[in-house]
Amino acid sequence: MNRLVLKIIANTLALCAAALILPAAGLNGMWAGLLAGIVLTLLHVLIRPLLLLITLPFNLISLGLFTLVINAWMVMLTDKIVPGLTIPGFWSALAAALLVTLINLLLNRRTHPGRIGI
Repeated sequence: MNRLVLKIIANTLALCAAALILPAAGLNGMWAGLLAGIVLTLLHVLIRPLLLLITLPFNLISLGLFTLVINAWMVMLTDKIVPGLTIPGFWSALAAALLVTLINLLLNRRTHPGRIGI
């Protein structure tokens, strides 16, 4: 299966899990979840590399932990774009980004056992 499609599926599942686990987050239906997964994947593919390059000094100083802040920004931007997704603030977005990162890591290891990274 195409790698981009797998990322969309993983992000959709991760956002749905975040909406179920986090009390403040919400998702209005399956189609909103799929749209949120598509938007988050496109943001990760198109905008996230540029943000990682711009914030490289912060990432080096924080030993890579600033990447979670960038992921939280991506979740917040997805919340602004997708009408059915509700992430109320930065801390909820950070928790959702952490869940998305962990679920993507687990699914990536399941589908690509020898590969390291997200």
